[in-house]
Amino acid sequence: MSLAELTDTDLKSILDFTIQLARTAGSLILEGSQAIQSFSDSDDNINEKKNAVDLVTEYDVKVENLVMGEIRARYPDFEFIGEESYSAGVRPPLTDAPTFCVDPIAPIKLPLTSRPKALPSLSKAVIAVEWGSDRCDRTITAKSNSFGRLAGNPEQGVAGGKMTHSLRSLGSAALNFAMVAQGGMDLYWEIGCWPWDVCAGIVIAQEAGGVITGSHEAFAASVDSDAFGDVTEEILKGRKYIVVRAISGNPGESDIEAQKRIIREFYETVEDVPAN
Repeated sequence: MSLAELTDTDLKSILDFTIQLARTAGSLILEGSQAIQSFSDSDDNINEKKNAVDLVTEYDVKVENLVMGEIRARYPDFEFIGEESYSAGVRPPLTDAPTFCVDPIAPIKLPLTSRPKALPSLSKAVIAVEWGSDRCDRTITAKSNSFGRLAGNPEQGVAGGKMTHSLRSLGSAALNFAMVAQGGMDLYWEIGCWPWDVCAGIVIAQEAGGVITGSHEAFAASVDSDAFGDVTEEILKGRKYIVVRAISGNPGESDIEAQKRIIREFYETVEDVPAN
């Protein structure tokens, strides 16, 4: 059978099957999550990391085998390409036959651990940025310089370059906040939004352990006080926002200190501009 031979009814049936299969695989993924979390109370950080990584790999394979088995039982004429089997050397050629291409557990930014991931520096960060609606020369130049330093390689002549993992955006403040809350992005910086653009996103990020503050000045004024992380009326109406996901601190560093460290490094890298 080729793709061209599939009818709309066939495609609807495949969709229904795939949705149910995803739910079945989800149950196995949750089982793996519980197994991995059982190591979270260990005092041996090295063994904890090793055991967690081994279990993630084990459940990657288990989930792929489950998915592959169900697909082959239901659709024996379909092809299957999976991350784990592909890595193990099973690499069927792409043909006109209907083919499932499967990543058993995704995204890799969200490992099945009971603690948020550490973030050693901006060089490891996935950062959401926006050009905004203000495209005047001052703003566009400052943001261009800022984005260039965030992305640039200092060893190749970019002064102050951080060589961050990625700069990206979903085009919506609320969605960017939600992605930081989820862990799909590490940080989001915005100048120019209004309170109604960010209120819902702020609540979502805070409930997920994220921390939000305002401009360079707002951060500097609150970073050493108990009020740090409180979204005051001044911050909410200030139209300058930065949100960082929940982060596990480095040895000797608390989680909130890790978040402050990332914001400080970020604000030392980028230029502030008016929120026109």
